[in-house]
Amino acid sequence: MNKIWLKSYPPGVPAEIDVGEFSSLADLFDKGVRKYAEHTAYINMGKTISYRELEVLSGQFAAYLQGELKLAPGARVALMMPNCLQYPIAMFGVLRAGYTVVNVNPLYTARELEHQLCDAGCEAIVIVENFAHTLQEVASQVTSLRHVVVTGLGDMLGFPKSLLVNFVVRHVKKMVPPWSLPQAVTFREALRQGAAHPLKPVPITHDDLAYLQYTGGTTGVAKGAMLTHGNIIANLQQAHAWISPYVKEGEELIVTALPLYHIFSLTANCLTFFKIGASNLLITNPRDIPGFVAEMGKYPFTVITGVNTLFNALLHNPDFEKLDFSTLKVSLGGGMAVQQAVAERWKKLTGKTLAEAYGLTETSPAVCINPLDLPEFNHSIGLPISSTDISLRDDDGYEVPLGMPGELCVKGPQVMKGYYQRPEDTVRAFTHDGYLRTGDVAIIDEAGFVRIVDRKKDMILVSGFNVYPNEVEDVVASHPGVLEVAALGVPDEHSGEAVKIFVVRKDPSLTAEALIAHCRGALTGYKVPRFVEFRDELPKSNVGKILRRVLRDAPPAA
Repeated sequence: MNKIWLKSYPPGVPAEIDVGEFSSLADLFDKGVRKYAEHTAYINMGKTISYRELEVLSGQFAAYLQGELKLAPGARVALMMPNCLQYPIAMFGVLRAGYTVVNVNPLYTARELEHQLCDAGCEAIVIVENFAHTLQEVASQVTSLRHVVVTGLGDMLGFPKSLLVNFVVRHVKKMVPPWSLPQAVTFREALRQGAAHPLKPVPITHDDLAYLQYTGGTTGVAKGAMLTHGNIIANLQQAHAWISPYVKEGEELIVTALPLYHIFSLTANCLTFFKIGASNLLITNPRDIPGFVAEMGKYPFTVITGVNTLFNALLHNPDFEKLDFSTLKVSLGGGMAVQQAVAERWKKLTGKTLAEAYGLTETSPAVCINPLDLPEFNHSIGLPISSTDISLRDDDGYEVPLGMPGELCVKGPQVMKGYYQRPEDTVRAFTHDGYLRTGDVAIIDEAGFVRIVDRKKDMILVSGFNVYPNEVEDVVASHPGVLEVAALGVPDEHSGEAVKIFVVRKDPSLTAEALIAHCRGALTGYKVPRFVEFRDELPKSNVGKILRRVLRDAPPAA
């Protein structure tokens, strides 16, 4: 379609980006560490490492993979860690050595871990000891896996803090179940061995695979999205073009609570802000909201990214409102829809608009971002970013008229190469003319702003009328007695489907009748929930996204 969104771009944001500025992510790394050598790169549990230290440590790990393990070019190395200093050291080491990163959710079950390691053909893994028992269960079944590197959460924090943290994690909090992996070496030993080998330069191009990023586990077997160096470079350039009017090189401190193994945090926080020499505050356990808030209070943070549930949880912490937000420049939400009630509370407290963005694992991930100087929350996912084309299609693959809903389809240099070893899934993922099908239903207005009305599979059909769960959830969430909500369709003999909401109460006295009455004041009759189920908590993914599928499949609460 015509790029009507270009007229709404903020000043200074180009229509196209330069994908040729970096030949690879290793090239990005080399230029970044030279330019910002003495700047702080990462902060975790009070420990800081500079860009120069990151260069040395990641170089040692890269040399360990090359010289000690003698992995062949393109080998797959799995990383199974929360946000800790070991993650960027290992990740950049893998990339600099010419290998492919396979990010693994540390909370995976043994079955899920076995599938991913086998599917990707991983030859090595770096894993935090808290989860080594899971690997132990399946290690013998993963025939490709020959090397295991195990690390304690405190290993890179320096003496004596590393000893103290590891002691508390192992023996006080008892977070490390017994495990036995006879072939394992420690992360620090791997760095020591790597220091004895030279790092050999490796020719890497845009077409080489940087990440096998797994996705789709909530809709079937997890698939590896093949993200090349070119895909990731394109997306970080696109994101950089969008944020550059609002940030300054070498002066930003970004709060990273979402795990770096997730594509949103990986590209946005880790790589895009690496380009501008930012300091990255790594939050190891964002579910510990009091500890998270206390950590934020120690630093003059300027940027924060997250999902709606994370922002909501922060806003309900009494100490969060005591923080100093005077340095905050950018608040960006993605991964799930940002609810208006959350955005309004965020703006009132921090003075900054919570801008919504949109992306997919398959698009590295960004597709649309709102202007970061929006005066107010606008219910949209923003504008298609530089060098990106979108098309809204009907069920027959034809483009719908402006202002009508259709499946959002995307084309651009950030779109994946395909699904690893799944040619049929890859073919189904694209239209006949090369657009990636997102599975999301969207509307675009005359100014080019895109609004998601929902996932196609989550749409509720009530007596022939479409009901979008996001709209219902927004209305319910605006009730002062509601902490969290999820809406979905349930079978109904009269209307085909009816709307049901699952609610976590902020006010213990809140009743279903009061909620339904609240909804009647804002929703057309067929959209009003027929059923209300109160829960102590809602199921969420590893990044805090509410899982409607789990609610749909689960039996009713007692």
